[in-house]
Amino acid sequence: MIVVGGVTRLTDSGLSIVEWQPIVGTMPPITQQDWDVLLEKYRATPQYQQVNKGMSVDEFKSIFWWEYFHRVLGRLIGLVFFVPFVYFLVKKQIDRPLGIKLAGIFVLGGLQGFMGWYMVMSGLVNDPHVSQYRLTAHLGLAFVIFAAMFWVALGLLSPHREYSPANEKLQGLRRFSFSLSSLIFIMVLSGGFVAGIRAGLAYNTFPLMNGHVIPPDLFILEPWYRNFFDNITTVQFDHRLIAWILAFSVPIFWLKSRTVELQGTTHLACNLFLLMLAVQISLGIATLLHAVPIPLGASHQGGAVLLFAASLWVSHRLR
Repeated sequence: MIVVGGVTRLTDSGLSIVEWQPIVGTMPPITQQDWDVLLEKYRATPQYQQVNKGMSVDEFKSIFWWEYFHRVLGRLIGLVFFVPFVYFLVKKQIDRPLGIKLAGIFVLGGLQGFMGWYMVMSGLVNDPHVSQYRLTAHLGLAFVIFAAMFWVALGLLSPHREYSPANEKLQGLRRFSFSLSSLIFIMVLSGGFVAGIRAGLAYNTFPLMNGHVIPPDLFILEPWYRNFFDNITTVQFDHRLIAWILAFSVPIFWLKSRTVELQGTTHLACNLFLLMLAVQISLGIATLLHAVPIPLGASHQGGAVLLFAASLWVSHRLR
């Protein structure tokens, strides 16, 4: 779902459906008249008038289907989640604590649908681009939902914890792992701003930014704090900086994990965490150097999910 959302963004498909119809909107266009009606509605949007003027029906279909699939996939996920949840709840096979967690996840899913439409609305008036703030909120909430589902799943898969003797090294490693998971989430949010203002299309060099370690245009906007959200240079620099911090911090964490006696699959989780970081950084560099082609951009977003999942697994194992 997150990767499809990334492709929808990369193909500029997110503004192709100009209405939010949770029930009726599930039915796809079938006849030529259906397509003509949809295209006519799209022609009234700023994106058509300023970016895609003269777009044919066939060209419109190429962007429509990504947004349509993204929306339908969200509704399908909600349905697949809700029906078994109610069934097992009625059968009393879900205890109260788990029921509250699952109900909370479902509510977050509904909120995410609203957040998606709230994001799209920002691109249907005046500026034919969605707000980077709303895009980042939409992306961040998607990762929160994923984290909640993954964490609950880990608890169900490992209901009986294996306890290690309490020691200072283990407690320090646990705090370190939670800090890294938090930092990865912050990097995801910074990636949302990179996507929101298309900062990946600038400074397509590595490791320097067009020959600079610290580019000169970091604080050209006023007031100064706008640069962290609206300045292409600063937004990309921040994303790179967090990646550099992780590039040094995760190997240090991995080395520390080798000095602590860990139970079960915890060592495997630490190894996978380090490996996934290497994969994600490689994808990030390749995506930047090639100016964000769709396959690499989507892979980089998928890699962020897997890296976040690896960090959560480590954090869960170290509880």
